[in-house]
Amino acid sequence: MMVLITYDVSFEDPGGQRRLRHISKACLDHGVRVQYSVFECELEPAQWVVLKAKLLEIYNEETDSLRFYLLGARWRSKVEHFGAKKSLDIFKDCLIV
Repeated sequence: MMVLITYDVSFEDPGGQRRLRHISKACLDHGVRVQYSVFECELEPAQWVVLKAKLLEIYNEETDSLRFYLLGARWRSKVEHFGAKKSLDIFKDCLIV
């Protein structure tokens, strides 16, 4: 299933930059960054449970924001992209790692 993850981390407290890096790294381990704080993650349900729990451990509920959009298995028909940044389809496009 496709999950769109967005976040906003506050830098008002000293741990903000660390939390931002940790959230970003966790998302990068499971998906593709499509904007600065937006990730598309294609996950199995069990992977989603683990990732969500990890993100909820990292963020500060008093100052930060996490949003999860569950787009399901037929997500391609629900996503449209326009603009300068070319959209990467991780299942069709060649990736060199």
